[in-house]
Amino acid sequence: MRDVLGYRARLGVVVPSTNTIMEPELATLAPPGVTVHGARMRVARPALGTAAEARAFIEGVRAALAGAVADVATAGPDRVLVGISALSFMGGVAGHRELKDALGATTAIGVTTAAEAATAALQVLGVRRLGLLSPHPPLFDAHYTRFFAESGYEVVTLHRLAAASALAIAALDEATIRPALRALADAGVEAIVQVGTDLAMVRLADEAERWLGLPVLAVNAALLWHALRACGVADQLRGAGMLLREH
Repeated sequence: MRDVLGYRARLGVVVPSTNTIMEPELATLAPPGVTVHGARMRVARPALGTAAEARAFIEGVRAALAGAVADVATAGPDRVLVGISALSFMGGVAGHRELKDALGATTAIGVTTAAEAATAALQVLGVRRLGLLSPHPPLFDAHYTRFFAESGYEVVTLHRLAAASALAIAALDEATIRPALRALADAGVEAIVQVGTDLAMVRLADEAERWLGLPVLAVNAALLWHALRACGVADQLRGAGMLLREH
């Protein structure tokens, strides 16, 4: 059933309750006739300063995921976007497969994760040597590099932005991110992949592609691209990077 505003597609998105970036970015980018509807996974402990805090955060989100997906499914979306990128990379390719199986048991609606959106985008872009930009604690580094390695990509380098809590990620500004992007590009990568849906990167990634001369894949742009294409919406959008503009 179509509604008056979402007459082309309704996208459900589930995010940690601390995330203040993904929903506004998606709502700004969504083409006419596509609407975005959120559900939030309650985060009781947003601190990320230690490995123990990071583990508690991700386990709390994991426990809340199925409930949030079930909640947003009641809006009748055509696709559900999982807005916690770290969770989709945990345990490499096998871990991602287990996550998708668990989500499939929760809802019959198609689900897009950051891991599958990123790999689908990289296939389209035709690149292999990657630089990763992460606002997450060191605990997650090995999971990111393992997933991409198992998917056939070479992670040349990873640059981590320091954030003491999940809320602090949204405060990381362009002045902080720009030097990290330049350092990644200088390492000889073919593309930069940014993870962390609560890092404001879509507009900056679009600009950075022009002054770095290589693809800069913002995770929220990749999630939106994957979900739109899965829904049969082929609009090419400007201002969000070459993926949405050209593919």
